[in-house]
Amino acid sequence: MNVKKIPDLDEAGYLDPRQLEIIKKDQAKKKIIDSNISIIEQIRRSMGYPNLNLNTIEIYTKYEEHNFNGNIVKFWIYTPRKPEGKKDRPCFIYLHGGGWVGGTPYVVENPCKLISERADAVVVNVDYALAPEHPFPNGFQDCYNTVKYVYDNAEKYGIDKNKIGIGGDSAGGNLAAVCTLKDMQEGTNMIKYEALIYPVVTFELVEGLQWDINEYNIHPSQEAIITPNLNLGRRDKDGQRDYLEEIYLEHADPQSDMISPMLAKSHKGLPKTLIAVAEYDGLRLQAEYYAKILTNEAVDVRVIRYNGICHAFIDKLGVLPQAEDLIQEISNDLLSL
Repeated sequence: MNVKKIPDLDEAGYLDPRQLEIIKKDQAKKKIIDSNISIIEQIRRSMGYPNLNLNTIEIYTKYEEHNFNGNIVKFWIYTPRKPEGKKDRPCFIYLHGGGWVGGTPYVVENPCKLISERADAVVVNVDYALAPEHPFPNGFQDCYNTVKYVYDNAEKYGIDKNKIGIGGDSAGGNLAAVCTLKDMQEGTNMIKYEALIYPVVTFELVEGLQWDINEYNIHPSQEAIITPNLNLGRRDKDGQRDYLEEIYLEHADPQSDMISPMLAKSHKGLPKTLIAVAEYDGLRLQAEYYAKILTNEAVDVRVIRYNGICHAFIDKLGVLPQAEDLIQEISNDLLSL
């Protein structure tokens, strides 16, 4: 595990001052309940954060729609414009977060474009089906069918089909993990790399994994502001799931490894894996435990823990330096494929 300290701050137990400022601004906003829109729509409108375009070269953007088994799947394809006609670039398929019910490709467009530049890669930003209108397995199938489409049409997009990676944040990290697991189980070997950013990797209680507040180093002066950010992934003794998880699952089996990849009988054969977590994220413990499972099964996996920040930091590119650092880590991995 590589633990990265807060830039310009050596003290432990504190939020990055930039993260602290974001939280304070969010708390200061008046939360208005609009009775004219549904709870789901209100949740969707609350997601995302305005980030910055850090690109220094021109990135060509192409929008496409494809019918995969009756679902219309939209995605944006980002490619460095120069040199034009270049072939055999690596590819990174990105799956946005949003609790399986929200989030959009627009929120992660700037991170995707920066990966395209830094890795000289073709990046595919997927708009998969969301619950509750389309519960599991719709979103998962959209993502996996996108992988198959990219692999089968790699030459068309100037992609080296032997250098395809996948990744995503939060719910998108879950979808990336199960796509990679299915690819391994079916022996198709399309995916050569996965980057799981503060992913959900289990919906169930797992033997050996215990959610414990004592695993978080929190200075008493910031306990009141940090602790509320640790609810994601937190399980009581009965394993109670949260609202968004229940909506996504509906009648699905949470013990399926296509929902909880941690529960797979075997992970041997998974490709090179990066797991990135935030110090003050309730999902951190399960993601780090998943890394231990993969390590014990001889998967090439490394973990980066970014201290002083919370969930959804990739959304804050240009605001939190940790987001740009992670973009560079993923880009370096793609360049090494």
